[in-house]
Amino acid sequence: MYDFDMLGLSPILNDALARAGLTQPTPIQNKAIPLALEGHDVLGLAQTGTGKTLAFGLPLVEHLLAAPGKPAPKTAKALILAPTRELVNQIADGLGKLTSETRLRVVTVVGGQSIGRQIKALSRGTDILVATPGRLIDLMERGAVDLGQVHHLVLDEADQMLDMGFIHALRQIAPHLGTPRQTMLFSATMPKQMEELSRAYLHNPRRVEVAPPGKAADKVDQKVHFLEKGDKPARLREILTEDQGALTLVFARTKHGAEKLKKGLVAHGIEAASVHGNKSQGQRDRAIAAFRKGEITVLVATDVAARGIDIPGVAYVVNYDLPNVPENYVHRIGRTARAGRDGTAIAFCTPEEVDLLSAIEKTMKVSVPVASGERPAGGNGPAPGGRRRGGGGGGGRGRGKPQGASPAGKTRPRRSRRRRAA
Repeated sequence: MYDFDMLGLSPILNDALARAGLTQPTPIQNKAIPLALEGHDVLGLAQTGTGKTLAFGLPLVEHLLAAPGKPAPKTAKALILAPTRELVNQIADGLGKLTSETRLRVVTVVGGQSIGRQIKALSRGTDILVATPGRLIDLMERGAVDLGQVHHLVLDEADQMLDMGFIHALRQIAPHLGTPRQTMLFSATMPKQMEELSRAYLHNPRRVEVAPPGKAADKVDQKVHFLEKGDKPARLREILTEDQGALTLVFARTKHGAEKLKKGLVAHGIEAASVHGNKSQGQRDRAIAAFRKGEITVLVATDVAARGIDIPGVAYVVNYDLPNVPENYVHRIGRTARAGRDGTAIAFCTPEEVDLLSAIEKTMKVSVPVASGERPAGGNGPAPGGRRRGGGGGGGRGRGKPQGASPAGKTRPRRSRRRRAA
């Protein structure tokens, strides 16, 4: 295990890390940074909340500091692609702390903001461009950006980009990038399509992995309530009132469902806001800022909108609706227990959702402890050999012994349908 000052980084980067109070790399940083500094392509797999931004950000900034010359107008030296506006902003904020005392410039381009301002910002050229794929293609088609000088490419949350169909956008972007280039791909999970993606865009990559794909964060205490669909709203309010003031992130499956749920909570006197695809960028930014500051204690979100929410103070994640894609459950509960803290993940499961829960448990090889209710017939536990996780239990947020969790079954769960990104 290295300390940051043992990695051979520039003094200016070590100073930036010291100002941020960072002295020791996380496991993914410890493994990825030396390889990236050597110029290797990197395929990094790690749970959410483990510090992937610094894992690629530090070596990227180090390489750019060593490269002479300013970027030409409309060009970029490095490109970072991320699936959502929130994640783009989070990455840019992290890079800004590293580059604030350097000559390097960071520009972000995302949908939902003035394209005219983005065109103006790109006209000067930039060292690092952080972008969502759709808006980047818009700018390319307008002739506002030339990617021919990009010799460093980062694909962050690549699994989510695949799930959202951004692979087609990547195929449009890649031929315009400069060569040779270093490519780093980071992801929390490793679906089969990721292998194809890595073969297509990475050259002899070094694979670094700090947790098996699909494994939930160790400090997340998981539990599930079995209930009928109509009982969900009352149970959620009951849970929220047991620890008033704690930051709670609630996941709904659809944009409409998230908005309806938020309005219902507000009507019952609970300070809540929502983030989803029907919200403008300004509305989403204001809701997340209010949540971060504790001005509201409940944030209702869809999967896509929640990517990039990095708030260490989130104490609870509630899966009001279980996701259709098992890996998304891991992403969701990774929003709590961040930065070394403990956290609790609560799932609601109706009889119609029991196969979704079974698929999640098989992916994680863990039985989620039962907090209340009984598992409907036909629900399967984790795959044979999967361990049962302790903790959970009780009717609300408190911890206790699991009750009524059914053993692993042999019936294969129904294949879940890929949902349209919300």
